[in-house]
Amino acid sequence: MQFSIRPATVNDMSRVHELIVELAVYEKEPDAVKICVDDLINYGFSSQPEFHCFVAEVNGKVEGIALTYKRFSTWSGLVLHLEDLIVTERLRGTGLGTALLDEVVKYGNQLGAKRVTWVVLDWNESAISFYKKKGAAIYKGWDWVSLDEQGIKHYLSKL
Repeated sequence: MQFSIRPATVNDMSRVHELIVELAVYEKEPDAVKICVDDLINYGFSSQPEFHCFVAEVNGKVEGIALTYKRFSTWSGLVLHLEDLIVTERLRGTGLGTALLDEVVKYGNQLGAKRVTWVVLDWNESAISFYKKKGAAIYKGWDWVSLDEQGIKHYLSKL
């Protein structure tokens, strides 16, 4: 199968959004996606973009994405965070995920990142296996902590 990996453009954001929704369905959170195409355009293509996205294109159609953003670690310095690595379900196992991850790691290295990080669901055995084969460490004992929009409002109401 022939494919190419390239930086995403504004014109890709509709398909990027479709893949984000596809991932949410796969992760059993079909109603969790609150972001829209316009949000992706505004956040990703402003004068100070909040993310950098790579796309995997097959026969002229985006079939996978890797969306990243920079973080800072008090222990390590610059970190590149991989928010989502998505390959449409029918093309998983074809090398698209590997090619996207390769591009993310190269990009992190170019930025001078000391780490590339991401999160994987503990039940997603195929993803865990994929990442382990690539040499990634899976850290147990660290729980992901978050305040959603409602949680932020509730927190602030208590101040």
